[in-house]
Amino acid sequence: MYDINYNIININFEDKRLVTMTSQNQSETDDNRQTDIPRRTKKRRIKKGPFILLGIILLLIGLVFYITASYKSGLKVSTENGKDHQLHKFHSSTRNDGKVNVLVLGEDRKVDNSQPRTDSIMVVQYDYLKKDLKIVSVMRDIYSEIPGGYRNYKINTAYSLGGPELLRKTLKRNLGLDPEYYAIIDFDGFEQMVDEIAPDGVPINVEKDMSEKIGVSLKKGQHNLNGKELLGYARYRNDEEGDFGRVRRQQQVMTGLKSELLSVNSVLKAPKIAGIARGYVNTNLDDQTIYKTGASFIARGDKDIKTLTVPVKGSYTNENDIENGAVLSIDKEQNKKAIKEFLDE
Repeated sequence: MYDINYNIININFEDKRLVTMTSQNQSETDDNRQTDIPRRTKKRRIKKGPFILLGIILLLIGLVFYITASYKSGLKVSTENGKDHQLHKFHSSTRNDGKVNVLVLGEDRKVDNSQPRTDSIMVVQYDYLKKDLKIVSVMRDIYSEIPGGYRNYKINTAYSLGGPELLRKTLKRNLGLDPEYYAIIDFDGFEQMVDEIAPDGVPINVEKDMSEKIGVSLKKGQHNLNGKELLGYARYRNDEEGDFGRVRRQQQVMTGLKSELLSVNSVLKAPKIAGIARGYVNTNLDDQTIYKTGASFIARGDKDIKTLTVPVKGSYTNENDIENGAVLSIDKEQNKKAIKEFLDE
């Protein structure tokens, strides 16, 4: 009896040890299987953000360096060949209306010690909100009241009598125009700047043979005009159109120069051209306004230039004055209304 119980106990003990050994073997087998499964290694992702940021910073530094170097190169050219300009008084105030208005004057060459004359009068407006550029061309033969106790003269005489400030006052009184800034460019400066902007010339369709009183001889047809030729084309007035034809050609020249300025080569040369302009253009425009306006127009502006010639059609008569010769007598209110509608539209 005791032997039987001992055998049962012994069998139970052996069974438990067998179960335990079997469990251990199964566990080792499972571990071996898990060890045999290849583990996936995680690839380290390189963060591109810092490299992109670094690239942008280096690009900006390079751009600033290029602009600065090009601008200084232009300044050097203007210093060697340009003129020392003395700023004129100009008492117009900025209006902060999202627009900039500049009185652009073409100054004739002085003869001996005579007072300078202006060969062209334009008011250029750029609208930062609408991104458009407008030009009001004022005929120089308009018979005008000149403030300051002067008698009536042609409107361009105001410049000879009192510079851009008196001309500004005259424009305001007679036409309701009151530009905020002025920019005066002489003939030599115009020629130099055109040759820098367009070394191969500016494409112009010359409508007729021209040579009288312009210093060059131009033939009818499509030509690439250099600075001197383009200036002569813009100044020509010895035909039946007279001053109206000259203003039309001046607007044509502005459009041609605009196309050249917006070409890829000119955009790359913009800082140098700006530096050259500083030596040839007498202006009270500050650098910040020049950069802001130029960048806005090149990047997003309406590339079409809208123009208006004053006096407008049907608002003037041709008359003769004893001292002034042939003049244009205008309906001031009609022209003021037309100018306001044009600039505000």
